[in-house]
Parts: sequence; C-alpha cells; structure tokens
Amino acid sequence: MCAKILIVDDEPNIVDILKSNLEREGYSTITAGDGQAALDLGLGMKPDLILLDCMLPKMDGFDVCRRLRLQSNVPILMLTAKSEEIDKVLGLELGADDYITKPFSVREVLARVKAQLRRVSLAESEASENSKVMTFGELEIDIDAYQVRRAGKVVELTLREFELVRFLAQNAGQVFSRETLLERVWGYEYYGDVRTVDVTVRRTREKLEPDQNNYRYILTKRGVGYYFDKSQT
Repeated sequence: MCAKILIVDDEPNIVDILKSNLEREGYSTITAGDGQAALDLGLGMKPDLILLDCMLPKMDGFDVCRRLRLQSNVPILMLTAKSEEIDKVLGLELGADDYITKPFSVREVLARVKAQLRRVSLAESEASENSKVMTFGELEIDIDAYQVRRAGKVVELTLREFELVRFLAQNAGQVFSRETLLERVWGYEYYGDVRTVDVTVRRTREKLEPDQNNYRYILTKRGVGYYFDKSQT
C-alpha cells in the first residue's frame, strides 16, 4: 500500500508542485490550505507523513504541530522561511521531526520524505525482531510498545525522540557524531542539518532526565557527539 502524505500550504503553486512530484513517486496525497483543515485531516485521515508550512491562515503550523503531537506520532516535516532560524528551532521544540527551508528543491523534499518513511518502516521491522524491554536503572525502554518508562511512569516521547533513545540505548557506551545520528536515526545520508540532532537531544533530555543539571542517560562527548551511559544498567 502506498504511503499517504498530507501537504499543507496556503500557496497553491507550492501545493501543486509537491503534489505532482510526490504522486509521480507513487505516493497518494491529500492537501490543506489552512491550519484548521490541516489539523482535521491530520487526525481524521491519518496520513503517513505531513509536510506542514509554518505560516498558515486560521491556525499557524506551529499550533497545528503542537495539537497533532497530543494525539499522533505521524512524521512531520515543517516548511520554514530560509531566514527565520527561530521557526526551525520552534518547530523541532514542538515535536516536528525536521524542517525544510524555502525555497527548496523538489529533490530535497523527496529525499527527506523517503528517509522519514524508511525510518518508520525500519523501526516497525526492528521492533518485531527485537521484542523486548531494555532496562537501565529506573529507565525501561519497551521496544514493542514504543514506550519509555521512568520509575514506572510513562515518559511521553515523539516517535523521533523514541527512536533516538532506542538507538543510543541499543548501542550504549558508543559515541555517535551528529552526522552519524542523522544517518542512522533520521535516515539522511546527505540532506539534513546537525542542529536537528542537538534540538532533539535537548528536548528528549528535558523529558527523560530527572535532574537537568546532572544527566544520567544521554551524555555528551565534547567535540565528538552523544552516547548512552551503559553504567546505568
């Protein structure tokens, strides 16, 4: 079954370009031109991925992203203005998986879409092959349930945050550069901004770590990258 992609933008020419190229690649598409329609379709039609513009009538893309994340882990790629750095970071903070800057190349969009969908498929495959719960002190990572629990309480993570924790935990003690994490967790071999990794790590730590002044799980190797502390087992 082909993946279903929701395209959200209030500029008809951008919607038409994305729609025609995605359908040429074999995807099915649905479209929305404002934030309220995007939210309704995102929850009602259950797309496999959402391309979401930041600036929309009725409800902006950030609010749409925030509300979707309350009920869904669908991959979200934000479309942001190239000059607005704050938009990129805010989108990631609200739970978007990544961002694409305007003006963008169709090739980049297709590469990002394929990478995101490939990661979701791979995660589901790995979960079925690795049906277990990893335990690190008071932290439990339930592969089957896509769930992390700390001291028995569920830690609410997005799919990308969970994938980051799972990957680092399965390779506990091994340090990974930001570029490697983009490739292994996001699936990007070329496209991608390493700041995406930094923001996602920071957001995950805020949810995962009981003490923000003394990290226990996801640690930083200065000048190299990030790793999961295997001493917590």
